[in-house]
Amino acid sequence: MRKVQVGDVVSIHCVGKLKNGEVFENTFEKEPFVFQVGSPEIIPGLSEAVIGMTEGEEKEVVIPPEKGFGPRDENLVRSIPKDSLSLDVEPEPGLMLNLIVDTPQGEMTFPATIVEITDNEIVLDLNPPLAGQDLIFQIKVEKIINPNEKDIIL
Repeated sequence: MRKVQVGDVVSIHCVGKLKNGEVFENTFEKEPFVFQVGSPEIIPGLSEAVIGMTEGEEKEVVIPPEKGFGPRDENLVRSIPKDSLSLDVEPEPGLMLNLIVDTPQGEMTFPATIVEITDNEIVLDLNPPLAGQDLIFQIKVEKIINPNEKDIIL
């Protein structure tokens, strides 16, 4: 039976949770997740976890931060003037934002979480929400698609 290799496109179902049991992803309730193994858009630990698996195979893996969303970086917690943000909703701690920033490479979007609000400032955490966390994935490989097949739909 064929095993997943780097470069293959795979269709998987997975449940992702944190050590405290909080589920952050569950594709069993929707369409499977389709990705190319080894792609830089996928966390390395997930790509590595499916290598060598066969269609129908299931397993659980723990992905450490360095193979997931990286360690937390306290330098990415920043204060900005309250009036520098134009929001459609009232800012409150825990609110997730997508900041659009002009860079030399063009507009880029950065996720941010409001941590604290003072009279004049908003404290933003620019770390990915799952940074610094061990991620526990229950994975089931649904289909292995050779990247040379013509009917790949991503």
